[in-house]
Amino acid sequence: MTTSSAVSRNPFTGEIIRQTPFASVTDVETALQQTDSAFQSWRHSEIDSRSQLLQNMAAGLRKHARSLAEMMTDEMGKPITQSLAEVEKCARLCEWYAEQGPAFLAPEATRVENDKAYVNYLPLGPVLAVMPWNFPVWQVLRGAVPIIMAGNSYLLKPAPSIMGSALLLQSVLTEAGVPQGLFSVVNADNDAVAKIINDRRIAAVTLTGSVRAGAAIAALAGAAVKKSVLELGGADAFIVLADADIDAAVKGAVAGRFMNGGQVCMAAKRIIVEESIFAEFRDKFVAAVKEMVVGDPRDEATYIGPMARYDLRDELDTQVQATIAEGAECLLGGHVIQGAANFYAPTVLSNVKPGMTSFKQELFGPVASLIVAKDAEHAIAMANDSEFGLGGSLWSRDLANARKLAAKVETGGMFINTPSFSDPRVPIGGVKHSGYGRELSHFGIREFTNAQTVWLES
Repeated sequence: MTTSSAVSRNPFTGEIIRQTPFASVTDVETALQQTDSAFQSWRHSEIDSRSQLLQNMAAGLRKHARSLAEMMTDEMGKPITQSLAEVEKCARLCEWYAEQGPAFLAPEATRVENDKAYVNYLPLGPVLAVMPWNFPVWQVLRGAVPIIMAGNSYLLKPAPSIMGSALLLQSVLTEAGVPQGLFSVVNADNDAVAKIINDRRIAAVTLTGSVRAGAAIAALAGAAVKKSVLELGGADAFIVLADADIDAAVKGAVAGRFMNGGQVCMAAKRIIVEESIFAEFRDKFVAAVKEMVVGDPRDEATYIGPMARYDLRDELDTQVQATIAEGAECLLGGHVIQGAANFYAPTVLSNVKPGMTSFKQELFGPVASLIVAKDAEHAIAMANDSEFGLGGSLWSRDLANARKLAAKVETGGMFINTPSFSDPRVPIGGVKHSGYGRELSHFGIREFTNAQTVWLES
């Protein structure tokens, strides 16, 4: 096992915030013992006590909202207003599951005659969560909250670049009354992750990240015959039909593409617009992007902060330059902003066609690709011309037709006349290379339960 450290670097100043040694063999064993011990106790807890714990977690998040938000902003460049909104969203998530969770986990009747059979939703066991850096609190808690509510324990392996956020979140939850080991953090390297998944005490694993990482985790989980849920990349289509409210669609596209610096799995990465309105949409979109404030993420006026990691900025620029070389037109940006801060200029690429780099790959940053569609059916075909299938958006005044078209798009979610977003009341997840399984809603809380059939004969 390597003895190197996870490094957290402020992408605005370039300064190293912290270096956290990777877990030793002893550290990993301690984490496993604690998460298993917590599960053995928590699995027998009353449902009302679980709900109360989630309410306490919500209060704790609000109490420490500023410190959590500032840590996220410093570690990954998220604008402070968006960081604060992320913490509040997590508090509401806790409250929602505290209220709805008991009904989701209650014994469920079946269609067997005379009520002879029902289904219990029982805890599965400790769950290992391998999580990314782009939403350091929301990404973690949208999985952890239902997992804990269901009676399981949650062992977090965070991205190395946001260890400060992960450890602060753990501290906040501990102060709120979360028992030791029920929510815990392990700074594991790849070798340690493999050993954790293979350990008999771990019941399942969930990952949000790249296709490559997801394939590796799925292989390990499969070899160990353990449940896995994967939320992977996305190249979501944002479809604007000829009868759409163009101004509303432009506003939605800007928010859908550039929120969190475009570093969102469900961002509107491929903006597909019908030919008859393309020129008007394009001009208004470019004008709106020019109005976005790029700057210090601690400044509340900032909408675009620095990208979270320097290596990913370089990768993004390579993808942009490749797309331009393939024939796309760069209407705005298209370059690194020089300086210590890790900025990439908000970029708009036009004349993007199937087969080009920004059409077929996921561009994780502030870059929008504009694509012309001949008609609605052509737009749907191009939306489906992707290895990904996470989310999507469709804009039209004809809601009946929009509903029919939405059903033709091969994604885990479609949003009509609004950008894609996550909400605890509805499931989130993908198809194709965007992964499998679902988070949030009753689907998410039941992913890591044992659906136990009970049959009664008199």
